[in-house]
Amino acid sequence: MGTPDFAVESLRRLVEGGYNIVGVVTMPDKPMGRHGSVLQPSPVKQYAVGHGLKVLQPERLKNETFVEELRSLQADLQIVVAFRMLPEIVWNMPRLGTFNLHASLLPQYRGAAPINWAVINGDTETGITTFFLKHEIDTGEIIDQVRIPINSNDDVEAVHDRLMMLGGDLVVKTVDALLNGTVTTVPQEELMHDNEPLRPAPKIFKETCKIDWSKGAKRAYDFVRGLSPYPAAWTELVNEKGERLTLKVFKASMELDPSTQHPTGTLLTDNKTHLSIALPDGYIHLESLQLAGKKRMDVQDFLRGFRCDGWKVE
Repeated sequence: MGTPDFAVESLRRLVEGGYNIVGVVTMPDKPMGRHGSVLQPSPVKQYAVGHGLKVLQPERLKNETFVEELRSLQADLQIVVAFRMLPEIVWNMPRLGTFNLHASLLPQYRGAAPINWAVINGDTETGITTFFLKHEIDTGEIIDQVRIPINSNDDVEAVHDRLMMLGGDLVVKTVDALLNGTVTTVPQEELMHDNEPLRPAPKIFKETCKIDWSKGAKRAYDFVRGLSPYPAAWTELVNEKGERLTLKVFKASMELDPSTQHPTGTLLTDNKTHLSIALPDGYIHLESLQLAGKKRMDVQDFLRGFRCDGWKVE
């Protein structure tokens, strides 16, 4: 059960490993195009159809017709990767249970966007977890985990791709352990520490992605990395006339300098090769950006078509 590319790698590993996959559950095709007249299948469906697998696409997971069709497949095990929250009638169906692959080191970052929030928060380590489903989301007993470092220049795409590949390995390892009866689990409560509060990973919306420059250079830098390339961090350019433009930031570097004298939000540029933003403790040097209605470009190309005189960021 899954939808995006992140789930395809696990499905691919199971197919190539010769496991008996009796069905694949994914989201209904998504309307695309100007009038929604074109239906776009999910990456999981595209892969499944291409390999002759049975595909189920329920609108509602409690729908009786779907539940009966799922039950008729007589699956011994269900695997969830980047999918919706399942009702008990679904996750409690197979004899070996249902496990989930989650892109964090649970119990940290329960929620919809664990990779983004780990990078946004400046973490130096993350990982993947397999765990059994239960009623409360992302709280079931842990089966296995794999840890990886987050490098200081990684954006969320780089971390996503590494976790996706490791996720395929961990799913296969977990399936084998379940089939062999060698699984041991750990309650998440045993991994909680009094001096380490739980950090959530809620769904990200457009409002979430606006950069708060007042939090300083390191926070702004991590924020940009944690939302690049999608959905992308953004800010507003404001000029002396009160005009506003939305600017997405895909790549940047930071320079710490507590002695900076420039007001926060000041744009510093030669209008040819570099564009920086002054912050309370340093600077953010912009490298890849996009004005609303324009294409993404590097800073040199941006400056060829945009004069920064009289503008600042908010």
